[in-house]
Amino acid sequence: MNFPTSFKLAAACLAMAASGPLHAQAYPSKPIKLVVPYSPGGLPDTVARVLSLRLQTALGQPVVVDNKPGAGGAVAAAAIAQAPADGYTLLVSDGPLLAIAPITMRKPAFNAEKDFAPVSLVGTAPLFLAANPRVKANTLDELVAQAKANPAAFNYGSSGIGSIHQLTAEAMIAGLGIRVMHVPFRGSANSVPAMVGGDVDLVFASPPSLMGFVKAGKAKLLAINAPKRSALAPDVPALAEKLPGFDFAFTVAVLAKVGTPPDPINRISAEIAKIVKQPDVVEQLQKAGVDPSGDGPEQLAKALHAESLRITAAAKHANLKPE
Repeated sequence: MNFPTSFKLAAACLAMAASGPLHAQAYPSKPIKLVVPYSPGGLPDTVARVLSLRLQTALGQPVVVDNKPGAGGAVAAAAIAQAPADGYTLLVSDGPLLAIAPITMRKPAFNAEKDFAPVSLVGTAPLFLAANPRVKANTLDELVAQAKANPAAFNYGSSGIGSIHQLTAEAMIAGLGIRVMHVPFRGSANSVPAMVGGDVDLVFASPPSLMGFVKAGKAKLLAINAPKRSALAPDVPALAEKLPGFDFAFTVAVLAKVGTPPDPINRISAEIAKIVKQPDVVEQLQKAGVDPSGDGPEQLAKALHAESLRITAAAKHANLKPE
């Protein structure tokens, strides 16, 4: 995918002349819907609910969360596609959903670069590489040394084929020049307990999924997939320290239907930028595993493009094929 081709055009339009003639009423003049392509309880859903409460106060209109899981994001994408391009129906999603669908689906129901306009980069969500305590390696360097000495030594669990958890692991494996067998599960709710129980050696997972087990001594952290270390575990190295440029912390974004005028996009973007800097929101997002950002449309377009390139390269290494 080539996000900048259209996403940059969409972002550039926001800096053009005011769109007053397109709006008889000031935005917003009615309720706003945040569509989430997952069931309640997931990360984008948590982010959407944090944002909705604050946006209601800031905008003076109801902001509701509408969960539409299913079909690799197709159900949510259809909801956006069928809604008017007026800024009243927005998508709250993780970036990998946008990038992975064209790789794993023969006929994806949406084209991110053609169907969506960037609004706000809410933040990024890092994943930790965790190991079962029985694994003899206590550091990333020890893991690499043992894996090279015995290529059949380790396996890793993921939340499914084509998931960001698998693609992060495959990118790490390719970068480090090691072999680790993949064992897919149905979601992190299954892969993390499998690692804790010793069914698999390693897993990439979000901080909320892991920290309780780490504190209980049932898992140990070896690395983080973000460009730098996390305040949640400052002693745990970033993979980028060993693999310069490594970054698979995924984006959490708000997008609008392509063709949405600049006024709604700029207003929502500006409000989110303020919201994610509020101390209580920062605490809530970090607890959910999100490092807040609040960057606007242009920065989001660049972030989605870079993320797409990384995911595409990892998918190629993992030999993912459309189904």
